[in-house]
Amino acid sequence: MEAVAVPRSAAACRAAPALPASRATACPLPHRALSAAPGRRLVARRAAAAGNKVETAQETVPIEKRFPPFPSVMDINQIREILPHRFPFLLVDRVIEYKAGEYAVGIKNVTINDNFFPGHFPERPIMPGVLMVEAMAQVGGLVMLQPEVGGSRDNFFFAGIDKVRFRKPVIAGDTLIMRMTLTKYQKRFGLAKMEGKAYVGGDLVCEGEFLLVSATE
Repeated sequence: MEAVAVPRSAAACRAAPALPASRATACPLPHRALSAAPGRRLVARRAAAAGNKVETAQETVPIEKRFPPFPSVMDINQIREILPHRFPFLLVDRVIEYKAGEYAVGIKNVTINDNFFPGHFPERPIMPGVLMVEAMAQVGGLVMLQPEVGGSRDNFFFAGIDKVRFRKPVIAGDTLIMRMTLTKYQKRFGLAKMEGKAYVGGDLVCEGEFLLVSATE
């Protein structure tokens, strides 16, 4: 009579004594162990093996549509109504956030057409540090000269600059984002003390303490 092979259960395989490597046989896994693997994992593995790239939702959006525009609390015309500066020394293009008597956040779009780049430097266009400080002071002036904090539309000047540090260069094509926070204001003397920080793409590029004074003439 011909012998019929009957497959042993997994439990029986575990209970069976160990055999030499030359005589050992593999025990079949229960059928449900294969069916328990999620289908999506098998598909993902096959896709990865085939070299297919799985695109995320963000990658399906063209890069030119991924970045929202800066908000506009004050446009250039409103800025010109407050600041006395004009070309080529008006260094604030837009105010994106403002709270009367506390702070303002302005931006300066740094372009290769800025008049200082032909001399600083012809082979490597870097925004001069003194102009970064000037741009920050102009943002501070937008806070200082507002009627909401007892200011006026008079001129204002530097009275002091302390602890200024330049962390990274600012080059053509960057957007300089400047936050000026009013820390102390003496209306009687027209003195304003401010803390300033400037960023490019979230990186701190300049910081310092500013002392400004307003005057009529």
